[in-house]
Amino acid sequence: MRLRLLGAVAALLLVCGVAGSAAADTPSERPAAPAGTQAAASVQVPAGVTAGVAVFDRQTGTFTEQLNTGTQFRSASVVKLLLALDYFWDRAPDYSVPAADRAWLEPMLRSSDDKAASAYWSDHGGPAIITRMVRTDRLGLSDTAPPPAGYEGYWGYTALSARDTVTIYRYLLDKAPAPVRDFVMGNLRQSTRCASDHFDQHFGIAGAFDKPWAVKQGWSGSSFEKGTCGTPGSFVAKTDPTTGTTTDSTTGTTTDSAGTSAAAAAASVDLARPALHSTGTVGANDRSIVAVLTLHPTGTSYGKAYTDLGRLTRSLDVPGGVRPAGWWYGTWSDHVNVRPGPSTANPALTQLPAGVEVLVGCQKQGQRVDVPPYSNDWWAYLPQYGGWISNIYISTPDNRIPDVRDC
Repeated sequence: MRLRLLGAVAALLLVCGVAGSAAADTPSERPAAPAGTQAAASVQVPAGVTAGVAVFDRQTGTFTEQLNTGTQFRSASVVKLLLALDYFWDRAPDYSVPAADRAWLEPMLRSSDDKAASAYWSDHGGPAIITRMVRTDRLGLSDTAPPPAGYEGYWGYTALSARDTVTIYRYLLDKAPAPVRDFVMGNLRQSTRCASDHFDQHFGIAGAFDKPWAVKQGWSGSSFEKGTCGTPGSFVAKTDPTTGTTTDSTTGTTTDSAGTSAAAAAASVDLARPALHSTGTVGANDRSIVAVLTLHPTGTSYGKAYTDLGRLTRSLDVPGGVRPAGWWYGTWSDHVNVRPGPSTANPALTQLPAGVEVLVGCQKQGQRVDVPPYSNDWWAYLPQYGGWISNIYISTPDNRIPDVRDC
C-alpha cells in the first residue's frame, strides 16, 4: 500500500514536481452538488483569471448572470459560429447542405476543425466575414470586430464579448430559418469530447451540466501543451457501471490552433494570455444560453485553465441545468490514461489533460498500479469519460477515496 511520509500531498511532490498542485487547492476536494440541484447565483472567478460571463434564461427573458459582458476577448474557435452563419446567410429559400460542404461544416462545428475554418476564411473574404455579420441588418453585434491590422489571416483573433455571444445564440434559436437552426444547433449537440487537434473540449458547460446541452468551445495559448485526447478515428463502446447502459464515442481528426504570437500582445484585444471559452445552451429546449469567456495568467497549462473554467462555470445560476452526480477531485501526473475497465490491460480510451479536475462517479478495486513508492488497487470511474483511472492519480491521501461510493 501507499507509504505515508509527510502526508500524501507532500509524498506525491517527491514523486512528481507537480503532483501536489491539484490536491493543494481545496475546492478540488469538495463533492459536487447533488444531481438536479442548482447552486446560488454567484460568479466565482478563480484567482488570476479574467472573465466575461452572461447567462440568459430564454423562458423568462432575463439574465441570471452578468459579469464584464461587454469586455472584448479574442474569440478563438467561437468565431466558427459566425463562419457557419455567413455560409447560410444568402442561401434562401434552399438551405440544404451539399455533401461536399457538410464534410467540412460538421467537423468545424462538432470537433472545432481548424482546416475547415481557415479554408472558408481565406475563400470568403477573411475579415469581411465579420464585417458582414456584425451589421444591424444581420446580427447587430456591438462588441465584435475583425482581427487587428497585421493579423487579418487569424480568424481566432476576432474580438467577441459575452453579450454578443448571447446575441448570436438568440438569433440561432429564435430568428434563424429552421433548417439553419437545426443544422447548427444539431451539430453543437454532437460536440465530440476530443477535438480535431486532440484537445479535450468538454470543459466548462459540457463538464458542469448533464445533457441536454450544445456547445461551441474555444482555446488559444502558447502554453497549452499538445493535445493528447483520444486516437484519430477511434471507436469505443463503453459501459457505465452506475446505469448498465452502453454508449459509443468517436473522436476528431485534425487541428485547432487559433494561434498566439508574442508580437500581437500590443493589440487592443489581449492576444497573448491563454484563452479558454465555453459557450452554448443548457437544458431542455435550450432554456439557458451560457457564455463564459476567460483569459488566464501567462504560462498557464491547459489542465489548469480547464479546471479553473470548470469551477467558474459550476458556480453559475443556469436555469434548466442539471448538475451531474459525483465528486470533483484533482489529478496529478501527465498523460493519465482513461481505460474501459479497472486494469492497465485495457487499451486507453483517451488521456486526461495534465492535472485536470475530474468528476468521480464511484470506485472499485481492480488491478494494482505501482508508482514507487506507492501502490494502489482502487480505481475511479469517470462518468463523463465513460472510463476508469487508477486512484493512484487522484489527489487524495487514501487509496480508497473516503467520500466516494463503491461501484
